[in-house]
Amino acid sequence: MLRINHVKLPLGHSADELRAAVCDALGINDTHLVSYSVLRQSLDARHKDRLCFVYMVDAEVLNEEQVLASRQNAAVSKAVPFAYQYPSQRAPLSSRPVIVGAGPAGLFAGLLLARSGQRPIMLERGKPLEERHRDVGRFFSEGVLDSDSNVQFGEGGAGTYSDGKLTTLIRDSRCRKVLEEMVSAGAPKEILYKNKPHVGTDRIRQVVRSLRHTIEQHGGEFRFQHKVTGLVIEQGRITAVTVNGISTIESDVVIFAIGNSSRDTFDMLHAAGVMMTPKPFSIGVRIEHPRQLIDRAQYGRYAGHPQLGAADYKMVHHCSNGHSAYTFCMCPGGVVIAAASEAGGVVTNGMSYYARNKENSNSALLVGVGPAEFGCAHPLAGVAYQRQWETKAFLLGGSTYHAPVQLVNDFLADRPSTAIGSVKPSYRPGVVPGDLRECLPDNVCQTLKEAIVAFSRKLNGFALPDAVLTGVETRSSCPVRIVRDNQYQSNIQGLHPAGEGAGYAGGIMSSAVDGIKVAEAVLKRGLATRSEAS
Repeated sequence: MLRINHVKLPLGHSADELRAAVCDALGINDTHLVSYSVLRQSLDARHKDRLCFVYMVDAEVLNEEQVLASRQNAAVSKAVPFAYQYPSQRAPLSSRPVIVGAGPAGLFAGLLLARSGQRPIMLERGKPLEERHRDVGRFFSEGVLDSDSNVQFGEGGAGTYSDGKLTTLIRDSRCRKVLEEMVSAGAPKEILYKNKPHVGTDRIRQVVRSLRHTIEQHGGEFRFQHKVTGLVIEQGRITAVTVNGISTIESDVVIFAIGNSSRDTFDMLHAAGVMMTPKPFSIGVRIEHPRQLIDRAQYGRYAGHPQLGAADYKMVHHCSNGHSAYTFCMCPGGVVIAAASEAGGVVTNGMSYYARNKENSNSALLVGVGPAEFGCAHPLAGVAYQRQWETKAFLLGGSTYHAPVQLVNDFLADRPSTAIGSVKPSYRPGVVPGDLRECLPDNVCQTLKEAIVAFSRKLNGFALPDAVLTGVETRSSCPVRIVRDNQYQSNIQGLHPAGEGAGYAGGIMSSAVDGIKVAEAVLKRGLATRSEAS
C-alpha cells in the first residue's frame, strides 16, 4: 500500500472526484488503482469563502515500487498498516482480576483481559444501561436524583451522556485499537477516518452494550449495583475488596477505573492508605448559542451544507489577571444537561445526539484552578472545593436541581438576569435567572468576562447579549490523582488506578487507552511473577 497525504478537494465533491485526485497524486491512470481507503478526513475552514476537505489516503496500485520511485515528494510514501498486538500472556493470573467501574477505562481493560482468557469480574456501582437511562430520564424531567444511577454513575460511565467525542491530545497507537473496537461494537465506520470523530449519546449506548456482551462472551462477568466500599490489605498487598459493606470478593489484581465523580470511593481509598495527591482541574459554566449563529460564524455562506453538519469551535485566552480561560467539550447542536451525582449540588455538562441537530450549540467555558485556590494541601481538598460551588449553585437555583442561568450581557455588566431572552436554555429540569457571581469564585468570573469578549473577536457573535450561561461546570477532570508507579500500581501492591477518575486521562478516548495500558501491565506483571517463581 502507498500513503498519500494532503489530497485536497472542494466542498460537495463526489467519490469519483476523490478517486481521480488519488490517481493524479500518484501519477497513474484509473486502471492502475486497485483500491483505496480514506485514513483521515479533515475540514480546512481557514478561508470561509473556499472551504475544502483534506484527505490522507492509503492506495493499492499496480507496479507499486515503480509508482513510488516516480513520486519523489513527501506526499507519497509506503503505508504502515496498524495491527494491535495483544500481550503474549494467555495463562490465567493467580486470581480473577476485579475491575471497579464500567466506564471507558474499565470496559477496555475488561475487554483486553477477557480476550486474554482472564475472566475479569466487572463491578459497577450503578445500573445496566436500560435501567440507568430510566433513572436519568426521571432526573431530567422531575428532578429526582438517584445518587448511584445518574449521568455520572452506571454502565458506560459519564461519557455515555455526552457528545461521544473521540478526539484526544494523546499520541498513542492504541487510539486506533479503541476506534476499531468501537466500530466492531456498532459505532459508525467514519470514526476511523474523521479528524473529529464523535458517536453521540444515542449511538454510544449501543456500543457500550455490545462491549459488555463481548466481555461476557469471553468469560467476563458484570455485577451491577456493586459498590466497592472497602479494601482488604495484607502486608501491603490487596487481597480482596468489600462490596456494599457486606460481602467480599477475593482477588490480588484490582483495577480501579472509577470516574472523576467517585468522591465516596476517594474517601475510602484515602482512609485505606492509598497514596493520593490533589490535582488541578477547571471550573466555569456552559455557554449556549443558537446553532445557526455558530454555523454561520464558522462556515460563512456554506452554513447548513449537508456535508458539514453543525459547526464546532475550540478557543483559549490568556487573561490580564494571569489566569486562562478556554472552551471545552463543545457540543454542536446539543443540549446542556444536569450532571449531579450528589444530593444538594448542581452540576452541568453538555450532550449531543449523533445527528447534532438540536436548536442550540453549547460548550464549557472554563478556568483552571489548583491547590492554591483549594485552601489546603489535603489530597481531597479539590473535592471539597468542587462541592462548595456546586452547593451554591443548587441554592441559587432554588434547591430543586434547577440550574442558575445568566445572560451574557448581564454577566458582562455585573447585574443579575431576571428573564430569559431569545436563546432558550436547554437544561432540564429547568433554570432560574440570577447572578452567577454567587456560585463562582471572583477570579473565575473576572477571567470569564475578559475571555468572552476576546472570544467574540475570534468567533463573531460569541458575546451575543442573549446567549445563556448555565452554572456550574466542575467535573471536566478529576481533582485527585491516585499515585501509581511505572508498572501502573499504586503503593498497595496489586491495586492499579486507571482512567479519568485516577487522574490519568480526560475523555472517552484517553480513558479507554489508559485502561488498555493498565490491562497490558497486569498481564506482563503476571507473566513476570510466574517467571520469577519458576
